[in-house]
Amino acid sequence: MTGTPEAGGRHLPHAAAIDAYGNGGFRFADMSHRGSLLCMPDGIWAWPVERPDQIDEKSLALVFARASALDTLIIGTGREIAPFPETLRQALRSVHVVVDVMQTGPAIRVYNIMIGERRRVAAGLIAVP
Repeated sequence: MTGTPEAGGRHLPHAAAIDAYGNGGFRFADMSHRGSLLCMPDGIWAWPVERPDQIDEKSLALVFARASALDTLIIGTGREIAPFPETLRQALRSVHVVVDVMQTGPAIRVYNIMIGERRRVAAGLIAVP
């Protein structure tokens, strides 16, 4: 595993479906991870976000850096839906990335469907206790 986001390191060098979540983590590709995830077309990364209010341009730096490979960013905000800052939504829109915010469970289901369709999608998934 290598590199960012925020020194969390990459768990997998390609996209993969999320098989399970809960107890503060996720299962994917016969691996498990405790904490939140940033799922990109080129890998699944540890994501140092524990609460929706921690999502900002810094936590989404990898998304901005690779925006040309994306159309959609799905944000899973945990057990509750949380508002997404309009300024951040506009910043993503300016690089042609649409944001869809929902609870983590539905976010995983939508993400899995979209990667199954080979869509240009990323997901920021906050771990659920």
